[in-house]
Amino acid sequence: MKISGVHHIAIIASDYERSKRFYTEVLGLRVLAEAYREERDSWKLDLQVSGDVQIELFSFPSPPPRVSRPEACGLRHLAFVVPDIEQAIARLREHSIEAEAVRVDEYTGKRFTFFADPDGLPLELYEI
Repeated sequence: MKISGVHHIAIIASDYERSKRFYTEVLGLRVLAEAYREERDSWKLDLQVSGDVQIELFSFPSPPPRVSRPEACGLRHLAFVVPDIEQAIARLREHSIEAEAVRVDEYTGKRFTFFADPDGLPLELYEI
């Protein structure tokens, strides 16, 4: 088997409209497609991150909560590449979203920070 890339990351939102606004208006992701799946009472929103990488944002009736701390077992966080971390943090602050203090990756020397989506999902900004 040869994996040639990442196609998508799937996220289930507790409040679909709130998360849709966050990922499109705050993070600036472009909508590729949106569909309501009546048989599942569920929305599915395809968002372009970069190139062929997408986020699939879903709604489901009464999804169970999950642990969202970065140290929990399972998917730790989703990291977005940004060219200017200070500019990205300023954009978050314009929307009343606080990021953690900027840290430096001890192995790469690159700067990064964490913030959360509307459901507390840990997200990272990684400057390259």
